[in-house]
Amino acid sequence: MKKTVFAILLALFALNLNAQQYASPYYGFRLGLTAHPTFGFMKAENGKGNGLSLGFSYGLMGDFNFAENYSFATGLTITTINGKTTQINAMPYHQSVSSSNPVAYDLKYKMQYIEVPLTIKLKTAKIGDLRWYGQFGLSNDFKIGAKQDAEVNGTGVAHNQNIKDWTRFYRAGLIIGGGAEFDLDGKTSLMMGLTLNNGFTNVISYGDNSVRNHYVGVNVGVFF
Repeated sequence: MKKTVFAILLALFALNLNAQQYASPYYGFRLGLTAHPTFGFMKAENGKGNGLSLGFSYGLMGDFNFAENYSFATGLTITTINGKTTQINAMPYHQSVSSSNPVAYDLKYKMQYIEVPLTIKLKTAKIGDLRWYGQFGLSNDFKIGAKQDAEVNGTGVAHNQNIKDWTRFYRAGLIIGGGAEFDLDGKTSLMMGLTLNNGFTNVISYGDNSVRNHYVGVNVGVFF
């Protein structure tokens, strides 16, 4: 995994250096940095979600501009997706409870991924120094960390329990977003927007139940 990440970083930097030959900043490859909060939430087949949980995302973003108003947008970020659920007879904790009655567990998932989005970005013509954009595509996430807190009736059952063996390595999601880019000078621009990352794969790897995690990102970044 480390070799793969290093190879992707080298490729992104090589593309960015090659893009300097283009006369217009809206053609070629543009590389930038991003760091922003995420607001995660969960959906459980055998239970319910319990509101939003704060997370964070940071790393590289890149736009391959193949026309003035169209870009292939990708990146490489470390993204945390936190979320809370209430689940009935949640495993593996329920194994240690000697009760024939259903037990409701309050769970907090703390998932961390390497995220590689593959999206298309549609941009408006410049209005002064501003361009609006819409974005649509696929999120590819590879798990690098997974922990969980668990409670029953307000009593802690587990805290920061490592659940890497109970969760799936790969997560896929649908990305829908929009925002604006503001030119700071000829090559540098500030990007701000909102993104909904709607997960459509099961994040747990045990039992027949399905749990999916999603987040809304308040995107902030700088292209160089």
